[in-house]
Formats: sequence, structure tokens, C-alpha cells
Amino acid sequence: MFYDEEDFINGMNRIFVLLQKYDIVILAFILMDTHIHFILWGTLEDCNRFVHEYVRQTSRHISITHGDRKKLENVPVHYQTVDTDYYLKTALCYVVKNAPVGGLPYNALDYPWSSGPLYFRHKDQWTSPAWHSELDAGNDSPMGVHEKRFVLHTRSRMEDGVKMIGPLVFPGEYVAFELVERIFKTCRSFNYFMCLSKEDDVESRGGIISRLSIPMQEMRQHKNEICRELYGTTSVKGLDTRQRIRLAKTLKSRYDSSVKQITRLTGLVYDEVKDLI
Repeated sequence: MFYDEEDFINGMNRIFVLLQKYDIVILAFILMDTHIHFILWGTLEDCNRFVHEYVRQTSRHISITHGDRKKLENVPVHYQTVDTDYYLKTALCYVVKNAPVGGLPYNALDYPWSSGPLYFRHKDQWTSPAWHSELDAGNDSPMGVHEKRFVLHTRSRMEDGVKMIGPLVFPGEYVAFELVERIFKTCRSFNYFMCLSKEDDVESRGGIISRLSIPMQEMRQHKNEICRELYGTTSVKGLDTRQRIRLAKTLKSRYDSSVKQITRLTGLVYDEVKDLI
């Protein structure tokens, strides 16, 4: 997903630009060369649209910059609900620790392409990676509004006070790090969960970061919307098997619900189509 430092800078700034369009809150994120993680607060619809649009624009950047067309066209996008305070803290630490867990030579709180360097730092400062550690994140860049829009590849309206570190939007502009600090309450608690949480705490829940379990009633609404989008009707009764499989694949792609749940929604026989969806 990210080939070099310029790609990572572009990917960080893309988060800030896209966030202006959606009513969500970013609690944590990390960009890795092969995948990304976000901890988001908002409606499923807004979170879903944000992540899909981020992937779409990242794919477009790869195509323009590296000539690799449709690189992320079929990349899976997975979700999971965070339903308890304990699990929220565990998931936040899982995301922040993703770089060292993945074998990269970084301290979790100093990996540059994540929200890790933001938490429990001195006011108006960002303890940052070496390549821009000499810069004070508390001072706004001398860039004008038009220059910032050019650097960020956006035509959207830019506020004068957006903090920049060279070509990079200060991540504190779009990550609710102070809210995360209130969730943990103390730096001691944060460090405790950083040491306590393990990758298994996440993966043992069926891949909490990689699988979403949406209530059936909510999935029925999504099924109706997609069915209307594809075939102009909310009922599957008049659809043939080919159309139902297309509907099932679309549901799987957008919401990564279980195959059994999808087959119940689309009227398909699980054993006959489980390998097709």
C-alpha cells in the first residue's frame, strides 16, 4: 500500500483530508506497508464509507505515482465492533503496537506512520521520529492556505491554523488523542495495557480487527439497500441464483458478515454456495 516515505506522508495527509467529509472520530491508526488499522467512533455507515474511500484514494495514488493500476481493487476491508471498555483499551494498544509486533525496528510510541507518538506527551509537542524531531509541532507552518491545499492534493477549504510539520499535517489535528488519554485516565494505565495486551487478545475473538458481526436486523437493511441498488427492488424473491450470488458477494465485500448470515439474507443454500462467496 505504501512504497516509500513520500507514500506514507501522502497517506497520513489523506486521513486529514478525508476526515473533513465524515462525522467520525479517529482514536487510533497505523499505516503499514501492506495494511492499515483504524479505531473509529461513529456510525457504521460513516466508518464504512471513510475506510472504503481511503482505500480507493490510496489505490488512485498508487496508480498515478507508481503506474500500478487497480492495485487495491479487491483488497478486503474488515470491521469489528468494540463493545467493552476493556476491549477498547486492548484494541487501541493492539493498533499502536502493530509495527514492532510486525517485526519493524521501532518502539511502538515512535513509529512515525501512526498515532502512537501522540499519547501522553507534553502539551503542544509531539515526541516524533528522527526525520522531523527537531521541529516543534506546536508552531504552525508558514505555508499559506493555497500552498497547503496543493501539498495535500485537495480543493477543500483549508483553515489557516492547521499545523504542519514540513509537508506533513500534524497528526494531532485529526486524532482525538486527548479522548484516548481520558479513556485510559493515566499514563500508568496506558503503559499497563501496552504491556498487558497481546496479539492473541485480539485474534482470539475471531480476529476482532478482521471480522465484523452485524445484527441481523441491521444487515437486512443493508441487504435491502444493495438489492435496490443492483436490481431496483428490496425483495430477493424474484432474483435468480446468479443475481442472488452477486448480491451475496456485494454484502460480503462491503460488510464482511459471515457467509451463513449472508445466505440466510439472500435465500441461498449455505453448503451449495459457501465456496462461491
